[in-house]
Amino acid sequence: VVAKLMDMPHLLIAGSTGSGKSVCLNCIIMSLLYNSVPDQLKLVFIDPKMVELTVYNGIPHLMCPVVTDPKRAAVVLRWMVNEMEKRYRLFAEKGVRDISRYNQVAQERMPFIVIVIDELADLMMVAPVEVEDSICRLAQMARAAGMHLIVATQRPSVDVVTGVIKANIPSRIAFAVSSQADSRTILDMGGAEKLLGKGDMLFFPVGAVKPYRVQGAYVSDKDIETTVEFIKKQSYQAVDENQIKEMEFSLEQADLEQEDDLFWDAVAVFVDSEKASVSLLQRRLRIGYARAARLVDLMEERGIVSPLDASNKREILIDSEQLERLSANQRSM
Repeated sequence: VVAKLMDMPHLLIAGSTGSGKSVCLNCIIMSLLYNSVPDQLKLVFIDPKMVELTVYNGIPHLMCPVVTDPKRAAVVLRWMVNEMEKRYRLFAEKGVRDISRYNQVAQERMPFIVIVIDELADLMMVAPVEVEDSICRLAQMARAAGMHLIVATQRPSVDVVTGVIKANIPSRIAFAVSSQADSRTILDMGGAEKLLGKGDMLFFPVGAVKPYRVQGAYVSDKDIETTVEFIKKQSYQAVDENQIKEMEFSLEQADLEQEDDLFWDAVAVFVDSEKASVSLLQRRLRIGYARAARLVDLMEERGIVSPLDASNKREILIDSEQLERLSANQRSM
């Protein structure tokens, strides 16, 4: 079975532990490496499990080293959204619609980008709102910009594979799962719970009426290591670490600016409700846990809320009059 990633244009893979999900990911990656040089294809790997994709570190196709920290992964996904927007601005300047037309008229060819996420569940636990927003924006708009998503998870429950993510990633691969409910989450129908494991899969490409049952290919660790070593020996330009540091710095600065915008709104929420908690900020401001926790930490540093006491509660140290005075002073600066 051969399928073009450009036609998919994004792929969602799910299956329980030992079903062959990671082997399938490696098989897809090896196929991409065999068919494309670094000038044609760039890769971004996000691997919170730290064991599956780190073997590819050092190959010239990578835009940055394999990302293993879930918090940093949210930053890298936003970087990809920025890259997508930059590409669309270039398309507008040239008066073209997509990457194929752009490469016909531009002097410097634009490489395709494939973003591989090995465990979505870990990212959704750390920063669900930011990760879901970035994935959905990429899934909705990135195809014409030559950017494709391959997202894998071993926990295909509705809190991980949300309806918004499913709606925007049309092609699916389901490996053996533990229940019919999980099968329905990934395929919108039962069947995956009856698969045998070890690469037995249901492949449901976009536009198909029903899924195909396929046996996945096996790629050994030795094959991967041999291929990676061979590619590293080729005289391609290595990953530019300075570019990565600049990217991280610019995104962190953007984060701080956004948090400054929300800071006084967050303080007002605490003063109005006369209680302080991270979950309250998440509900009222509709932000992720990581961002809400940073705002609370910032308030503690500025003496607006007290540190946690013995019963895990915080005291609000200012009233509404002080809040108005402080926010007015901040706006006048």
